[in-house]
Amino acid sequence: MPIRVLLADDQALLRSAFRVLVDSEPDMEVVGEASDGEEAVRLAKRERADVVLMDIRMPGTDGLAATRMISADPALAHVRVVILTTFEVDDYVVQSLRAGASGFLGKGSEPDELLAAIRVAAGGEALLSPAATKSLIARFLAHGDGADRDPARGERLDALTVREREVLVQVAGGHSNDEIAERLEVSPLTVKTHVNRAMSKLGARDRAQLVVIAYESGMVRPREE
Repeated sequence: MPIRVLLADDQALLRSAFRVLVDSEPDMEVVGEASDGEEAVRLAKRERADVVLMDIRMPGTDGLAATRMISADPALAHVRVVILTTFEVDDYVVQSLRAGASGFLGKGSEPDELLAAIRVAAGGEALLSPAATKSLIARFLAHGDGADRDPARGERLDALTVREREVLVQVAGGHSNDEIAERLEVSPLTVKTHVNRAMSKLGARDRAQLVVIAYESGMVRPREE
């Protein structure tokens, strides 16, 4: 089955360009277009979208609010949101990940990067824009005013086994299952099992939220640059 993609952007010209690009791929199809966040949430449910390409700045209900609504709706648990933004160095990026987005991508990205982002998100992986490093996310999370911290999340880490904690640290470092398996000298299947268990225990929708939790809880800290 092709990946069902929903386009949410208030600029019709951009939506048209994205539609042509997505529909040109044999393994994906555009199932709807929305000009604001409220419409995006409604269409995501009606059209059974797999991935929503979500503009973060839209009139009315913006992309951040829409992402929260999708993440909070059990009926949309399968939907993955990729935030599209003109400004990658932006606190909205981190807010979108906290809201439940699987990642973000700059609107200036190459077509191949956008298509790859859709496939990565549909596969349940965390997506960080090629133009924005993981240390960027880490700095936003680590250098907040303290109000961003969630003590409850730190307490929930106690439910993780030693191995699950080790895997979580590696996930927060942006490593793939294969890379983690090599580092910890276990099989990729074992890593996948630990990742899934950590997600379940921490209430994370996907790997992107695991990264956020790891930094917000203080379990992983960014490198000073």
